[in-house]
Amino acid sequence: MTHQRKPRVCAVSYLNTAPLIWGMLHGSQRDCFELDFSLPSECADKLASGTADIGVVPSIEVARQGLGYLRGAGIASHGEVRSILLVSKVPPAEIRTLAADTSSRTSVALARIVLSRRYGAQPEMKPMPPDLPSMLEATDAALLIGDPALRVWVSPPPLAVYDLGAEWVAMTGLPMVFAVWGGRKEFITPGMEAAFLESCRFGRARLAEIARCEGPPRGFSEAFALEYLERNIVNELGEREYEGMRLFHQYARELGILAPVGGARA
Repeated sequence: MTHQRKPRVCAVSYLNTAPLIWGMLHGSQRDCFELDFSLPSECADKLASGTADIGVVPSIEVARQGLGYLRGAGIASHGEVRSILLVSKVPPAEIRTLAADTSSRTSVALARIVLSRRYGAQPEMKPMPPDLPSMLEATDAALLIGDPALRVWVSPPPLAVYDLGAEWVAMTGLPMVFAVWGGRKEFITPGMEAAFLESCRFGRARLAEIARCEGPPRGFSEAFALEYLERNIVNELGEREYEGMRLFHQYARELGILAPVGGARA
C-alpha cells in the first residue's frame, strides 16, 4: 500500500520524548513526517479517531485499544524515572483520594497498580490539572507526570514523594515502559520501525545538544536535563522492556483497569 501524503505523527512535547523525535526534527528523517504535538492521552485519541497515523501513546493504550506498535523505540525506565511522581500527605496505605494528572493514562494505571499491589490502597481517582497545591488541597495525594513532575523533583515539597518508576522496578524486577509509538495497522511496517529507531538513535547520540536546547526553556539546567536523559530515561526498547510491558498489562487486567482478554470491559 502506498501513501501519497506524509504519515501523520502525533508526538509529545515532554523532555523525555525529545530523543525519539530528534532525527525527525534535525536528522535524515526530517521532512519525512507530518509532526503534531499533543499530550500522550490526546495522541491515543487521535489514533483512535484516525486523525493520526502513528503517535507516542501511553503503553496502557496498546492493550486498551488493541493497537499495533513500532518495536524498538519508546519511553521506559530501569528504576528511578523522576518524571512520574506520587506526592502524598499520608502513608501510601492510607491514601483514599488521589488527584491524577490525566495527561498520561499509563501513569494513572501504574499508580493504581503500585498502590494496590504494594500498599493495599485503592483510592478514588480525581482528575485534576497538574497544579500540586490545588491537587493536595482537594485530596490525600497527587500524581504528576512529565515536566511538572520534574519541577517537583528539582524543588521537592516537605511531603513524601514516591518515584513510580522505582516503585515498579522494586516490585517486579522488570523495566517499566511508559509509552511506545502506537500506530494504525497499515503503518506498522519494518520500514517504519527502522525509521523511528534511527530517529531515536540519532537523538540518543546527541543528548548534550538536546539538554542544551530543551532544558533551559523548560526551567531546567543543562546539567539536570542531561543527567535525566542519560540516567533515568531509556528510549531504546528490547525484549526485557516488552516483558515488563506485558506484566503491566496483566496487572492492569487483574485490577479491572483493562477488559480481560476475550472478555467484556470490566
